[in-house]
Amino acid sequence: MNYRWGPDRIGYKLGLHPSTVHRVLSRYGLSKLTWQDRATGRTVRRYEHANPGDLIHVDIKKLGRIPDGGGHKVLGRPAGKKNKAGTFANRRPGYAYLHNAVDDHSRLAYTEILTDEKQETAAGFWKRAKAYFDSVGVTVKRVMTDNGSCYRSKMFAEALGQSIKHQRTRPYRPQTNGKVERFNRTMLEEWAYARPYASETERVKAFHGWLHDYNHHRGHTSLKGRPPASRVPNLTGDYS
Repeated sequence: MNYRWGPDRIGYKLGLHPSTVHRVLSRYGLSKLTWQDRATGRTVRRYEHANPGDLIHVDIKKLGRIPDGGGHKVLGRPAGKKNKAGTFANRRPGYAYLHNAVDDHSRLAYTEILTDEKQETAAGFWKRAKAYFDSVGVTVKRVMTDNGSCYRSKMFAEALGQSIKHQRTRPYRPQTNGKVERFNRTMLEEWAYARPYASETERVKAFHGWLHDYNHHRGHTSLKGRPPASRVPNLTGDYS
């Protein structure tokens, strides 16, 4: 039975040093835990397309808005909860919907903070995202999305047009769209939850600077420490 244990747990169980267990696992070509799907234990195959635009990963991240005056990270949990529902202006501040498009080869990202995830909104976002990629010399050939209703709509298909192939992730396998999922996590860690914000307006104001830094300055592990702009010819050297 596959318990998906790492060298530490196996070593403790067998009375062996973890490094010994690691050597044995490597000798038999067994996958690292980070290479496996948590639910099934199957090996997740990592890939990277050869050129910018060969595949664009598209996704939506739902994010709770911050009430004016701050939430629990600014005021503490009791006061933050009271502030969220205590006034008419702050009652049910709702959600922001971050529509993201990430290039598979370069990890170059285009994002808009929008009000919903309806088909009209998703289609409009894609048109503007494509215009952005066109403007930096990236010709989009394929787009990958999940199976959300907005992406299955006729309106989104029309926005893609005939020249762009639409791929969808396998059901219940979000890791298929892993590069945009990883971007989502980075975005939350380094922008959305990076520091206490006193309002949603303050957080939104900080976003564009963070996105510019991500695309032009932030070193990416999978790019050997270089930023996405280093892999997009029309952006190379634009580090202002």
